[in-house]
Amino acid sequence: MIEVRFHGRGGQGAVTAARMLAEAAFLEGKYAQAFPFFGAERRGAPVVAFARLDTRPVRLRSQIYEPDHVVVLDPTLLRAVNVTEGLKPGGLLVLNARERPGKLEAGRVVWVDATSIAVEEMGAPITNMAMLGAYVRASGEVSLESVLRAVGDYFRGKMGERNLRAIRRAYEEARE
Repeated sequence: MIEVRFHGRGGQGAVTAARMLAEAAFLEGKYAQAFPFFGAERRGAPVVAFARLDTRPVRLRSQIYEPDHVVVLDPTLLRAVNVTEGLKPGGLLVLNARERPGKLEAGRVVWVDATSIAVEEMGAPITNMAMLGAYVRASGEVSLESVLRAVGDYFRGKMGERNLRAIRRAYEEARE
């Protein structure tokens, strides 16, 4: 089983990103679950969302304390939250960052300037779909095609087109 923890701020779409990842896995015949963890947070407050992907039924219903992968939608969270807490040795960390980040405790670090992509493609700093594209490239857990299909089925019209462009760009621009 692959366990993924998404860190974001309220309104950035961490919950939707986890859901779209799970939907893409389901489209590939895998078992998946996605769920948020937040209390009375408001827009801008730190939030966490989770996804589990497996080839067998997923029976766990707890939060993810020792993720295989961590995705960080907002670079300011690196100063506010220990995003690598519990990350398994050799784990993957995918960051929204303009340049190569400094030393972080992770096996692999992949980054993309998701904020710029989101502003250019979406017209707002909602980074979830760009970060999903970078995650797909970095992890290989689901195909780009499956993510595009899941997102295209969820978001329609111009919003869908913008999200798909953000995913594709981040997929291409992600760096390790």
